[in-house]
Amino acid sequence: MTFRTRAGLLRGLRDPAGGAVLRGVPFAAPPFGPRRFRAPSLPVPWSGVRDATRFGPRPPQPIWGSDRPARPARAPDCLTLNVWTPDPTTRGLPVLVWIYGGAYEHGSADDPVLDGTRLAREGVVVVTFNYRVGFEGFGHLPDVPDNRGLLDQVAALRWVQDNITVVGGDPDNVTVCGSSAGGGSVVALATMPSARGLFRRCIAQSVPGLFYPPELASRVTRRVATAAGVSPRTEELAALAPQQLANTSAEVIAALEDAPQAWGVLHYATTPYFPIIDGEVLPASPFDALGDGAAADLDLLVGYNRDEYQMMLESAGRRGRQGMQDVFRAAVTLFSGGAAAEDYGRAYRGLAGPDLYSVLCSDWLFRMPTLDAADGHAGAGSVQGRTFAYEFAWPSPVAGGALGACHALEIPFVFGTLDTPFARAWLGRTGEPEEELSARMRAAWTAFAATGDPGWSSYRPGEALTRVWAARDSMVADPLAASRRIWRRHRPAHTPPALQRPG
Repeated sequence: MTFRTRAGLLRGLRDPAGGAVLRGVPFAAPPFGPRRFRAPSLPVPWSGVRDATRFGPRPPQPIWGSDRPARPARAPDCLTLNVWTPDPTTRGLPVLVWIYGGAYEHGSADDPVLDGTRLAREGVVVVTFNYRVGFEGFGHLPDVPDNRGLLDQVAALRWVQDNITVVGGDPDNVTVCGSSAGGGSVVALATMPSARGLFRRCIAQSVPGLFYPPELASRVTRRVATAAGVSPRTEELAALAPQQLANTSAEVIAALEDAPQAWGVLHYATTPYFPIIDGEVLPASPFDALGDGAAADLDLLVGYNRDEYQMMLESAGRRGRQGMQDVFRAAVTLFSGGAAAEDYGRAYRGLAGPDLYSVLCSDWLFRMPTLDAADGHAGAGSVQGRTFAYEFAWPSPVAGGALGACHALEIPFVFGTLDTPFARAWLGRTGEPEEELSARMRAAWTAFAATGDPGWSSYRPGEALTRVWAARDSMVADPLAASRRIWRRHRPAHTPPALQRPG
């Protein structure tokens, strides 16, 4: 079946259930060659009917170890999007636009866990898209726009405004949604002037707390340039093939993980890339802007996973390692001058070093920033926009249950993609209980996208009513009260210029 967009005709696939799927649709011109490190521009129109049955290429990102090609790959035409619609013949369907995570340095919309088929069958149009990651999207250079990855996201949302009616979607009822770096992108978009009017609601899952000042981002640039053997100037970095630059970033990431004394807080964040508070694309920290009412007209649903940092420990092979008590003390010293160590020990009495370290890093990197976003939005006196919060507490049985409800575990439940490589790796074998929880979460997410009400009581500062997703769902008043008290007493900065920085 064919669809007419502003750039040209598309041929998509029909869903056996009556819907349709479009894949690999350009929403911007290829961001390489003369457009390298520039803001996205409109897609190049085409004649005839363009095939839209296959995903577009991934944006350049690190290729690790022996998988790295001998020659750099050609720069891909990567700024494409994908659409699932339950009924292309109707009008006025709510639209849910998903932004993938990946520490702002990897990720793509072709991941099977992000397949929108089951979510669309709940009655929404689902959109996923690629955006520039790593240095291409978030590297700082003085003579080009910062936050190019965020600008790509704005361009995808503009495509939705211009074209979503052809697949049955309502451009006036768009919800932007994402987890991890995607969640950080959501709260950034909610406060960005260039994104105003492009969506009505936000779902921000596991919001990371760091947003850079330009001076810190420029230090990261110098590290990347040194690793590449060039000076930190636009023309010299642009002379590197995109895949070569991405692989250089991989070397910097490896150094970041191995050298906590050199990298400070970025060692615990596990990535050198974050959005930059540049005063233009991103005028202020999203947490401050939310508190100032920048998104007061938007509905906001935020949430975190109970055991976020267990995924980082598992991925780095550090879970259960000896000496984690010393690692905890080093981290808490960096975050708070060491003052919070005794408070964490009292609040989480009985936890061993690795578990206490995981609680600390879960709080610092994801859990408390997510609650800060909720507090800021709910406390800004929103006239129209309401705030809702959740905790995902379903424990993974993998690794003998040690992972708990780790980072990103909620994503296959939201999409209903429990039989995918990601879900099998982190959830193991799934069955009826997982399917039932997934059905409840899909219903809540799509209800919020349609009406602004996910089906539970709204969040208010001081009360902090939170929906807990588990075997038996419940409403809990401030499930992270102990961590919140520590956070209020020893609050680290969301932006880390006052902390140890890479030189």
